[in-house]
Amino acid sequence: YDCLKMGVWCCASFGAAESDAITLTTCDACDFVLYCDEACQELHKPEHGSACSRRKAAELDKKLFQLPESNHMGDCPICLLPMPYDGKTCSLFPCCSKTICNGCDYAIEISETERGTENLCPFCRHPVAATIEEAKRDIKKRAETNDPIAMREMGLCLISEENYDGAFEYLSKAAELDDAEAHYRLADMYQNGHGVEKDEQMEAYHLEVAAIAGHPKARHNLACIEGNNGRQKRAMKHLLISASLGDDLSLEELKIEYATGRGYVSKEDFASALRAHQAAVAAMKS
Repeated sequence: YDCLKMGVWCCASFGAAESDAITLTTCDACDFVLYCDEACQELHKPEHGSACSRRKAAELDKKLFQLPESNHMGDCPICLLPMPYDGKTCSLFPCCSKTICNGCDYAIEISETERGTENLCPFCRHPVAATIEEAKRDIKKRAETNDPIAMREMGLCLISEENYDGAFEYLSKAAELDDAEAHYRLADMYQNGHGVEKDEQMEAYHLEVAAIAGHPKARHNLACIEGNNGRQKRAMKHLLISASLGDDLSLEELKIEYATGRGYVSKEDFASALRAHQAAVAAMKS
């Protein structure tokens, strides 16, 4: 649709040019065409609908298949090395929701032992929780301030207690504040029907948001969905990215697909993913 006429932006439906009296707004779905108001947009739907859907899908794919600079965990705020994406070799301080790699946590512990000082959080200087109960208390306090990490951790605690309704509430709030892990966990709840009805579309939505944020496991799960639906090229694109972020399972599945010789994974793509995977794994060691 030509919304630019003679160098002037115009309404795609009525053709009116933008002026002091008319303020044009973009289509709220594809952000591609302009309208005078909601009435003009409604009138233009029959003509614009299919193009709008294609444009929206193309824009999503552009974001979805762009290699993130790092995984969703980011860098350790102390040593500035990439954090392991699975969170298993990281330490969370419940007092301020800061996360560091285990290497830095060990170095801090050794330093405090040698100096005989109290075990304090290196960020807020709050005494580090000595028991699980104290940690839960600190996390709950942080969650009350709408801290997304604390709300996600509250949700995970409730999942372990099989309180899925409460977990869904906390995780939804954390996801609204752009916590990638919360999106990943919500996708799992939609897949299994825990705390919410099973919904494949919502599962895919949360996986896509998490994948765009750099979550390797979310992207691997998207690859599984695409593969199960017969979209092998899209599945391989996801696996190439998640493997490049250090995901072992994605790399193994790429290896198996490459060995089949079906052509979905080229020699160059596999070699590139292998090098990126090795670099990512090496960088996450602290």
